[in-house]
Amino acid sequence: MSRPDGFSAYIAVTAAYWAFMLTDGALRMLVLLHFHNLGFTPLQLAWLFVLYEFAGMVTNLSAGWIAARFGLTTTLYAGLGLQVVALVALSQLDPGWALGLSIAYVMAVQGVSGVAKDLAKMSSKSAVKLLAPKDSGRLFHWVAVLTGSKNAVKGFGFLLGAALLATIGFVGSVLAMAAVLAAILLAVLILMPTGLPKGRSDAKFKEVFSKSPNVNWLSAARVFLFGARDVWFVVGIPLYFYAVLSDGTADGNRDAFFMVGSFMATWIILYGAVQSAAPRLLRAGRRPEGELVGEARRWAIMLLVIPAILAVASFVAGEPSTWLTITLVTGLLMFGAIFAVNSSLHSYLILAFTRDERVTMDVGFYYMANAGGRLLGTVLSGLTYQLGGLGLCLATAAIMVGLSAVAAGRLKTHEPAEKSA
Repeated sequence: MSRPDGFSAYIAVTAAYWAFMLTDGALRMLVLLHFHNLGFTPLQLAWLFVLYEFAGMVTNLSAGWIAARFGLTTTLYAGLGLQVVALVALSQLDPGWALGLSIAYVMAVQGVSGVAKDLAKMSSKSAVKLLAPKDSGRLFHWVAVLTGSKNAVKGFGFLLGAALLATIGFVGSVLAMAAVLAAILLAVLILMPTGLPKGRSDAKFKEVFSKSPNVNWLSAARVFLFGARDVWFVVGIPLYFYAVLSDGTADGNRDAFFMVGSFMATWIILYGAVQSAAPRLLRAGRRPEGELVGEARRWAIMLLVIPAILAVASFVAGEPSTWLTITLVTGLLMFGAIFAVNSSLHSYLILAFTRDERVTMDVGFYYMANAGGRLLGTVLSGLTYQLGGLGLCLATAAIMVGLSAVAAGRLKTHEPAEKSA
């Protein structure tokens, strides 16, 4: 594989992933705000995303094998195509349906979207391992650029979703996104250069389960890290800010849509920007891999402090107030910055720990853990917000970050070579 073809393939994969994540972020805000406005409870809203996250777990477990068997471009194209199908299907939702039917239908469509997202994610992250230069500093840089830029784009998607809902409505929004993504899929099909592996016929499904303790402990740390984010991010904070900002009128609701979407977008964009800068913050180019392994636990402990403080502030305040809202905004932006370093470090370490011949398997297993954490966080977000408000969401987040730090502390600087499955 020549470097020009490899680099061109990296650019093509990144562009396709950007387009996907823009629609993914927009769709999440559209679904959350649209159905909240229809009167769904926090727990019902959480259920709308449960199949999305569960499908991500199943997809990541099998996608690594599918990519190893049929090639990375196959899984990338399948991810983009399924997202188009999910968007078109969501436009067919009938407001006159019974509540139970509406929830079941949206859950099923979100499940398809979850499959699509994780096919695209696994393909993109695996491609970096195969296309990037082999030294640790350059690999961390390429991983950070892909991951950070993706999250910045997803942040714009949150804002786009809220803006589209307020201007052209739910059905018009999802159809417009489907049309744009279909055009991008067609362009990628035509223009994708060579450079990615085509797959191997002898790939066995049992290979997806790693025998590497480092891969397994890192995956456990990932479960609790992303659970700690989504336990307040999915339902708690959007509904808290919507309650604070909306006055119940049509104009007030529209303004609240924009404000909630703006905060979510700002958080994700900051998260993406810090992810991109993580190699420089950690001086990755001048440090051996062993030192970066040790950083995973230290940054998780730093992250733990923030939700613990915010949980105490929420319990003390009791009711929404100006000082609490300012504290939450400031604290959660700080959480986003430190969380981004943790996330970027994990994304580098999974590629550093795996071998080229196992990359899709280990990355798929790792992102199955990622989806498991999001699933856990999603369910707990609706449940804890309904039971104890935002304070309970944040207290649960602190506990989960602590568990992530414990798992990260089990990573080994030097691990014996893994035997082939």
